Amino acid sequence: MHEPDPRRGVLELREEPNGILYVTAEGELSEEMVRSIAAASRRIAESGREVLALADVSRIKAIPHDVRKLMAGGTLGARHDAVAVVGASFALRVLAMLTLRSVNLLTSRSYPVDFFATEAEARAWAPRSAGRDPGQAAAGRVTLPAAPSPSIAP
Repeated sequence: MHEPDPRRGVLELREEPNGILYVTAEGELSEEMVRSIAAASRRIAESGREVLALADVSRIKAIPHDVRKLMAGGTLGARHDAVAVVGASFALRVLAMLTLRSVNLLTSRSYPVDFFATEAEARAWAPRSAGRDPGQAAAGRVTLPAAPSPSIAP
């Protein structure tokens, strides 16, 4: 019997009736997973709707260099009007901020991204956040600023 590769990640991706693109990954994030997320985001955007993503990253174990490079390259053509991230460790927050900063620089577009401890907080934030300036987060949340140098709140 063949044992599954424990490094291989598992992706759950669904568009919910309320319009939120729910994304959760477990294990190692792969290029295939990132491309699937981008394709779903493009489909929503092409339908004329806002792309509101809720990403639970609490079970991600690794994001290999080639995947980070793909995400930062800005070549996936995905647009997000708001992204709520749940369960990110400090290291994943820093990595996300650096990756999104690269995308911002390459595409000349800011993406509102906030980090939350719970899914309930994230669900309350995402629909209200589309189309707003990413620097206007509520107190106590970490937001990707529009300025070139990111900051991390404790």
